[in-house]
This record gives sequence, C-alpha cells and structure tokens, in this order.
Amino acid sequence: MAKILIIDDERSIRNTLREILEYEDYEVEDVDNGVDGLQLIEKKDYDLVLCDIKMNRMDGMEVLTEGLAIKPDLPFIMISGHGTVETAVEASKKGAFDFISKPPDLNRLLITVRNALDRGSLVVEAKVLKRKVSKVRAILGESQAIIKIKETIDRVAPTDARVLVTGANGSGKELVARWLHEKSNRSNAPIIEVNCAAIPSELIESELFGHEKGSFTSAIKQRIGKFESANGGTLFLDEIGDMSQSAQAKVLRALQENKITRVGGEKEIDVDVRVVAATNKDLLKEIEAGNFRMDLYHRLSVILIHVPPLIERKDDIALLTQSFLDEICNEYGMPVKKISDAALEALKALPWTGNIRELRNMVERLIILSDKVITDNDVRAFANPSAPATVTAGAAAPAPQTDFDQFNNFQEYKDFAEREYIKFKLEKNNWNVSKTADDIDIQRSHLYSKIEKFGLKRGE
Repeated sequence: MAKILIIDDERSIRNTLREILEYEDYEVEDVDNGVDGLQLIEKKDYDLVLCDIKMNRMDGMEVLTEGLAIKPDLPFIMISGHGTVETAVEASKKGAFDFISKPPDLNRLLITVRNALDRGSLVVEAKVLKRKVSKVRAILGESQAIIKIKETIDRVAPTDARVLVTGANGSGKELVARWLHEKSNRSNAPIIEVNCAAIPSELIESELFGHEKGSFTSAIKQRIGKFESANGGTLFLDEIGDMSQSAQAKVLRALQENKITRVGGEKEIDVDVRVVAATNKDLLKEIEAGNFRMDLYHRLSVILIHVPPLIERKDDIALLTQSFLDEICNEYGMPVKKISDAALEALKALPWTGNIRELRNMVERLIILSDKVITDNDVRAFANPSAPATVTAGAAAPAPQTDFDQFNNFQEYKDFAEREYIKFKLEKNNWNVSKTADDIDIQRSHLYSKIEKFGLKRGE
C-alpha cells in the first residue's frame, strides 16, 4: 500500500484529498505546514507528497527544494489555487512531478497520483537493477585497514585524481575501483574494465586505443577502443603491471594529453577519462627490473590505496561470511543457513591464499554440502584440499603422504611432482597464468604448454 503525505494549510483541502485517496486504498497522513512536513519526510518513507505552494510558515517551493534534498527520488505533486503557467514551469524546474490547480479535478488528480507512484517505483527498480548489473556490493569490514580505505574512497571519489590500487589477487581491488566510480561525479557514465594480464601483448594497444580498418591483417573494420568507450566515465586498468612497454608509452601519452590515436590511424581523438589502475605486483621492483616505466607509475599513483590480504583482517571474516550466506542463499532461493561460532573460528584459522574470492567460494561450498547449521566439522571437511594445512602454534605441519610404489620409473614421478607443483601455484594465484609464470620463473608460453600437457583445468 502506497503512503502519501499531504502538506496544505487549508483543512478543507486536506480532508477532501484524504477522503479521495483513502477511498482508493492509499495510506494517507497530512500536516498543515511545511516545517512539520519536512520532519515527517526525513523520519518516514513516503511514496508521494502532495504539497500546497502558498502556505504561511514555509513556502511550498521551499518545501519542494528541501524535501528533494532529503529524498531525491520522492515524487512531489504541487497544488495551488493561484496556478499560472509560470508557477507550473518553476515547480517543474525545481523537480516537481506535476502541478495541479485548486480545486483539484478528481479524475486528473487520481491519474496524476498513479503516474507519480509508477514513476517512483520505476526509479527504485532502475537503481536496484543498475546496482545488480554493475556488481557493486558493499565493502564489508570493520578493521582499521578497511575503515581507512572507505574514508579514502569518500575523499578521493568526487575528484578526478588517478588512483593506483594494490593488493593480492582476490583481495577486493576491483571492488575498490568500482566504488571510486560509483561515488564519483562520473557515476552516470560507464566504468570500462580492461584486464591487462588477459590480453596478449600484441593486441593490448588495439584493445585500449582501437584500430582503423586494414591497420593489420585481421582488422577487417574500424574498432573503438576502451579509452573511447569510457569517455566521460572511468577506465579501470586491472593488472597494469602486465602491460607491454609499447602500450605503457601510449597510455602515458593519453594521460598527459587526454588524446589518443587509434592503431593505424593518424587523427588525434580527445578523451575525457578518469583512470583507476590496479596491480598485484610491486611496481617499484618492476621499475628496477626495467619492466615498468617510472613516469607512468607516477602518473597513475596520485593516490595509492592498498587492500590488505584476508589473513591480515581475520576479524572481518565473520561479517563477510554472514554477508555471503545471505547473498548466496537468496540467489539459490533457499532459507539462509546458520553458522556456529566454532565454524567461524575454524574459518579464521584457514590460510586464505585466495583471499575474499576464496572465502566466498568456501561459503558457497558449505551452503551446498552442509546441513541446516554449518559446523566446524563441515569447515574442516570441505576446506579447499589444495590449501596448506593449518597447524597450532609450535606444532609441525604433517608431511603429505605419497605412495611412491605407484611410479614405474623416475620420469613418472617427475611428471607427477611437476603437475602437482604447477597446479598448486595456479590455484594459489587464482589461475592468473601470467602471475604464476613469474612466480615459477618460466615463460608464459611454456606454462601454457605444461597446462595442456598435464590436462590441468580450473576448479578440478
């Protein structure tokens, strides 16, 4: 049932409107002045406000302005016995949904009320859908590190300052980038994401800057790049540490001049883009190794935000777990499962090499495989088998037991050991092949060959 607030200093008008609206099954409240009306708007959730323009204690136009400042999506229908075109235009400019003259025509009033309520519902639904599509969930946590990150986002987001977000895989760098966009003045424009590690070095320039038809063999038509697609919005360069040197030079020029040139093109194109970058690498070490440009680093790192790994914020695990329980159970259309205190302590004891992403996967596994209440035994039974075993202080970690009799020769054992080692490293790095290749010091192409040779698959 929709709730409607009537603000009018004429008792007879208030009574007439209330009678009509209550007959249509609306829940109605009324006050005789704008000051009390604004207090009610601030305290309660109304679906619509009918407001007189000429009132003693506060003018209706002032009520409209202050009311929309409190609840920006609240529809206002303005009413006046001295209606003129100029008054109606002014009300519309200030954000009113519609304007009705006194005495109100019954049919027009009801149609306008229904339209205003429908519009209000659509606005709310659009915001919910936008939030779902943009995948922007809350940054959860009460640790000092997370509080500092939230405060930094609130300060930095309204500016156009470039931000470099650092942290391990799965720690939530993308979420920080999305909130920087969501709270910025560019939130109505798109945020475009580019995973620099997932794009081959020979294609990254075309991906970022676009290309002209015929600029290379497979360029059968003109293509718009990510910089142009993000024009007016935010460009999120994920895993910036994996970008090729030639692409780094072009990105630096784009940041310096706010201009780009498509691959194979000559025309300079103006772009208005805010760049947020993220990396799991130590870029200062990459600069020393000659893999990353120092001048680009300084361009990107106007503001630095470091997202700590989950192992450094164990106190947030309970809050994160409950949020994932609610979210995943709702997605599955099932009652939210409970989790015991002992189970939460068991979760805190795990190493969490995959950070937040691994915790969410773990919670989903527990929801599927456990009974109504998730216990510490469930956590121990369904913990990721690839994760290193946790031990109490002072105790030695048990060595993995391998049946050496299963190998017919030394080569079979070498293949087995190599497969398990590569599988462990891939899972530790969340199947980021580029990062894993760096960790084990082999060429990326060589690692791809090993993955194919051993038939390794993500999630097996």
